[in-house]
Amino acid sequence: MSFRAKEHEINTQEYVTISPSGFNVDDLHRIARDRCLVRLSDDARRGIRESRRVVDDLLSQDAIVYGITTGVGDNSKIRISPEESAQLQLSLVRSHASGVGDLLSAVETRAVMTMMVRNLSLGYSGIREEVVDLLLGMVNEDVIPRVPRKGSLGYLSYQAHIALVLIGEGEACVDGSAVSGAEALKRRGLRTVVLQAKEGLSLLNGTCDMVALGGLAVHDALSLLKTADIASAVSVEGLRGNVSAFDARIGAVKKHEGVGATAENLRTLLQGSSLEEDSQRKVQDALSLRSIPQVHGAAKDMIRFVKSVIEDEMNSATDNPLIFAEDEMSLSSSNCHGESVAMALDMLAIALTELSSISERRTFRLTSAHHSGLPPFLSPNPGTDSGYMIPQYTAAALVSDNKRLAQPASVDSIPSAAGQEDHVSMGTSSALKSLEIIENVSHVLAIEFLCACQAVEFISSEPIGRGVSAAHDTVRAVVPKLERDRQVHKDIESIHSLIVGEELITAVESGGSKLRTV
Repeated sequence: MSFRAKEHEINTQEYVTISPSGFNVDDLHRIARDRCLVRLSDDARRGIRESRRVVDDLLSQDAIVYGITTGVGDNSKIRISPEESAQLQLSLVRSHASGVGDLLSAVETRAVMTMMVRNLSLGYSGIREEVVDLLLGMVNEDVIPRVPRKGSLGYLSYQAHIALVLIGEGEACVDGSAVSGAEALKRRGLRTVVLQAKEGLSLLNGTCDMVALGGLAVHDALSLLKTADIASAVSVEGLRGNVSAFDARIGAVKKHEGVGATAENLRTLLQGSSLEEDSQRKVQDALSLRSIPQVHGAAKDMIRFVKSVIEDEMNSATDNPLIFAEDEMSLSSSNCHGESVAMALDMLAIALTELSSISERRTFRLTSAHHSGLPPFLSPNPGTDSGYMIPQYTAAALVSDNKRLAQPASVDSIPSAAGQEDHVSMGTSSALKSLEIIENVSHVLAIEFLCACQAVEFISSEPIGRGVSAAHDTVRAVVPKLERDRQVHKDIESIHSLIVGEELITAVESGGSKLRTV
């Protein structure tokens, strides 16, 4: 089960309105995952119509405009007649649909389509309203193009596979079955379009794919920030940690907002614990406990920044060329270059990797008798039983994978298009590996919960924090305490499901332990 794998039914009662004024990560989540319907505001529709009028005027003037009356990439040196422009758009869509490998999930594809609508809605693309309406109809009617996930340098490939369906080509999934693009639209009462000048290029261009996948990743990362704080609090409880490390005065003199927010979360989660009265038992703990505010806090600060970058890009026009209706002109641009997003998503990958790294270190201490003072590998029957020896191996393997995936994609670039595109962002690669890291982090945290809750069983006579108790009870509702060795992978997946569904966060916060992400 992947992170956020659960599919929702279409929510016909709630709309997300896309307007020029703003779009955010939560809007994307509501459309792509919660299946809210989408509509365009009147202002957005006016902007689309005005930009199209300018394209038609430029065609009538036989002006030289990239991608309208010229080829694209290195072919931009070749002049195209107005009569050939429609064929150029069709050729662009067909030739650029060159992805390979496994397909994007329905949620991921829906997110990319949503960001295509968002980009076009800003009114700088020169596309006809009816083309945008067809894309909207595909989102709302759950027509999911089959989009290979490999082959994007940061744009073009994903959008091309989606655009094929708009013209009745390619393949799409409808009601769980793969059919031709034309058949998919027919089943939903939608009609194909014949692309006109600029429209193929507008559908393909922009940073839609990396922003879509990156937006989903940011939403999940914000959830994991809270989950990691909860898991760490249960570990502190099980390891009988020194809570003075989370004193508000310490955070006050460390001028990073995430540090104070994390320490506050830990104090909230541990409120009512006997540790509050026993903080002098140890002078200090190992850094995997003592520096939770500093490490989790750094991740919070980085992810807050990444969210701001993603949302800035969501509200940016990233087509090329851009149509400025107020000035009656077109400008060739490089707003389709996604360097800002690529760098930010590489930072996201690093922040999340550190969350998993320090979590595994806590799991190591929980399972190591000479560090924890608990039975070896948290087993009531050490020697005959291995207890939770091997889940720590699994966590270590996942963290090692994350370290490899955290290597930045944005520092790599291979020239393409005969050197016309001689530097690219690799932002889609940054987004894809961030999603893979999120999946790994959620499993690493599941393993920490597994071990930390077992540790708490050995201190059952001691009062534990209210937030810790809520988390412990939620885990125990699906995973009983360990008495003898059993198949552990099922327990890990059960807790992973709680993390994916945000049930641990809900249980803790509904009990009054409201947590901060910033």
